[in-house]
Amino acid sequence: MQEQSQVLKRSFGMREAVTITVGTVIGVGLFTVGAQVVGLMGAAVIWATLVALIVSIYPALLYAEMGAALPYAGGTYKYASMGLGKPLGMLAGWNFIISLVAVTSGEALAFSFYFKTLFGALGIHLPVSDTVIACIAVIVFMITNVRGVEMTGKLQNGFMFFFWGVAIIWFLLMIPQVQMPHFVQLPDFLDFSGGSFIANVAMIWWCFAGFETCCAMGEEIKYPHINIPRALFLAPFIVFAVNSLFQWYLVGITPFEHLSAIAVADAPYADAMITAGIVGLPLILLAAGIAFGGDFSTLNASIAVPPRYLFTMARDGSMPRVFAKIHPKFQTPYVSILTLGILTIFLIATNSMIYIASLSLFADLLYYVIGIAASYGLRKKLPDLKRPYKAPFIMIGAPISVIIYLIMMTQLDMAALWSGIIWCVLGLIIFYICQARYGKEGDAELAQRILEIQEPSAEEKAKMDREFKIWSIVVAIAVVVALLLFVVPQLVA
Repeated sequence: MQEQSQVLKRSFGMREAVTITVGTVIGVGLFTVGAQVVGLMGAAVIWATLVALIVSIYPALLYAEMGAALPYAGGTYKYASMGLGKPLGMLAGWNFIISLVAVTSGEALAFSFYFKTLFGALGIHLPVSDTVIACIAVIVFMITNVRGVEMTGKLQNGFMFFFWGVAIIWFLLMIPQVQMPHFVQLPDFLDFSGGSFIANVAMIWWCFAGFETCCAMGEEIKYPHINIPRALFLAPFIVFAVNSLFQWYLVGITPFEHLSAIAVADAPYADAMITAGIVGLPLILLAAGIAFGGDFSTLNASIAVPPRYLFTMARDGSMPRVFAKIHPKFQTPYVSILTLGILTIFLIATNSMIYIASLSLFADLLYYVIGIAASYGLRKKLPDLKRPYKAPFIMIGAPISVIIYLIMMTQLDMAALWSGIIWCVLGLIIFYICQARYGKEGDAELAQRILEIQEPSAEEKAKMDREFKIWSIVVAIAVVVALLLFVVPQLVA
């Protein structure tokens, strides 16, 4: 019990909270399923992306409130357990786990696609299957995550800044290749009916899912009452800017007659460049940036975060206690990391990106429906809880957000829907067995220790404020530029 009652180490600042969150999001969705929607919508994809941003902003504010007030590992699992009851909390955590395990497996496969594209651009053929490369990548990140949260944070910063640096160079190189007429001509096959548009928004929204990832690591973030809300204020807009900028280039470089082929491509950006005859250094940069920046940042974050949910659920007696073990040297939930890593490898074996995306989308949507409802439940059950940040208009915003997410759930693939239902039933069975064995009472002393948050010194607070201001300015500029790139061609046409 002494081992199981340890508190995780607070090592992340706002920068790590942002990069671990954005790194989880920017990857497999943007470079596979999200890019495929460009093949379905052409330049109109910006409207689906804008709607995906809008339906992400308010839930991010709700998570900012909950994360600042209750900075536990396991995020929504804890919020829902306290606001709605443990069974719903378990379902939230259980679906978060399978969602990010699915993301990890999809990201590993996406990495293998672009990794082989990189070598192909260099004239080297790799006689290795995608699944083998994907599994090797997962194993490497399982090892680095076990070895400590500091290593995870440093790697995450490195991957994200490498990705952004390479992306900027690639953007500059590709400007002469962009065909402006592509932004004023929509494809003949574009379906703007309600059901089709909602389905496209749902797939683009998958590129935003995970905007609250830092909440899952709330127990490892320094000054969480300040850093978690700030990370969540920034994250949806960073994701929007990055998605929109890459979509702009994909629309601009893809020959119009080949646009529909993008909708079924495994590596849409690479395929579009090759089809357009853009090879050499631009293709090498793209493949390297995606593989070792975007894909690696998502793999690192996605392997780090779900074990924190499993760890917290086990520590509370909602899952087998073995998952609550912490490595004596590295202070990481190593059993949870290794177990979910193995589950990821099994999912990689399906080698089906569409199934993986649909399964993750079901889990994400259900998880957010529970999380949004939990914010309302916490307001009712714990009205006197100290809330360093308080989301506005919760009586209106929370119900509307739940309805929107339920509508998106109607667009799910049936195979993934049934898989998700089976996963939920399995989780409830394990949960009730564990509750019967371990009891229903939590560790009140442990909870008190976790919520004992120190205030930064005046000097440190001033430094944090300057960092947040710089991030805010840069992100605002990126969002405005991304919107103008799509809007200006329409105005001057």
